[in-house]
Amino acid sequence: MTRPSSPLLSLPGAVAADGVDAPVAAHYGELFREQRELAAGRGFVDLSHRGVVTVSGPDRLSWLHLLLTQHVSELPPGQATEALILSPNGHIEHALYLVDDGATTWAHVEPGTEPELVAYLEKMKFFNDVEITAATDAYAVVHLPAGSTADASAAAAVRELPYGRDLFLPRAELAAATAGYGAPAGLWAYEALRIEAYRPRLGFETDHRTIPHELGWLETAVHLNKGCYRGQETVARVNNLGRPPRRLVFLHLDGSMEALPEHGAPVRGAADGADGRPVGFVTSAARHHELGPVALALVKRNTEVDLPLLAGAVPATQEVIVPR
Repeated sequence: MTRPSSPLLSLPGAVAADGVDAPVAAHYGELFREQRELAAGRGFVDLSHRGVVTVSGPDRLSWLHLLLTQHVSELPPGQATEALILSPNGHIEHALYLVDDGATTWAHVEPGTEPELVAYLEKMKFFNDVEITAATDAYAVVHLPAGSTADASAAAAVRELPYGRDLFLPRAELAAATAGYGAPAGLWAYEALRIEAYRPRLGFETDHRTIPHELGWLETAVHLNKGCYRGQETVARVNNLGRPPRRLVFLHLDGSMEALPEHGAPVRGAADGADGRPVGFVTSAARHHELGPVALALVKRNTEVDLPLLAGAVPATQEVIVPR
């Protein structure tokens, strides 16, 4: 499902992103200024290409509690959380960024994943009194950075986060509402700050066999002491008896190289050269306004932390995100 381009792509300097992010702007002509403004709590990011799903009805929280990795049966109104839906084998299928307003649970999800998610939720309704709505055509997500004083009263729902606020704005009012939020920052700036903060993203830091332990999602999206949900046996077994086969790492990339490694580029030991056996792959890369070129990568658990690496063709050093 491809979304139409955001109306904010008509703003001066806007350059469209690519891949699943193509409907919104990668930048507005000044990447590092946009990052600095976000870091200072100014401006906003257009995330209107993300999917929006709502669940209403008196059973919504108790029902979602049975399906999600997170404890949501008593989620207070206005408290943001995130949760995963796993396969029977414990592999990550969906990532949901949630808030409940007392009557409706709002979630935004990765672009293009909304139809599959809604189909799964509909299949799992049974006799529960819930109403599931694919709401992307009606609502758009916009991010305000931490410290922003912008008026969010136009939003239908707000997720308050340590790193800012996610607003669910009526899509028809997107351009008018954001006109009061200051200068826009493109997705490249947002992604650079996401990478700096080690926040994983479905479809980038994940593949078909990723489990939550590999990405540090146990700390933010998984509750280890709640009732059964699909994939829980894998979560409990790996948490109690073993270690995940891979781990997410933060890479400092050689700043003398012109190109960033692409998503999926192999990560190898630098001493092994370009023909060496890969120990992992690059998941996301960006140019950071202070750190220079950086990336996230998923590598084998036994990869030594001090091992010099090649991310694609770019020399790199690692920082630990998920302990071995």
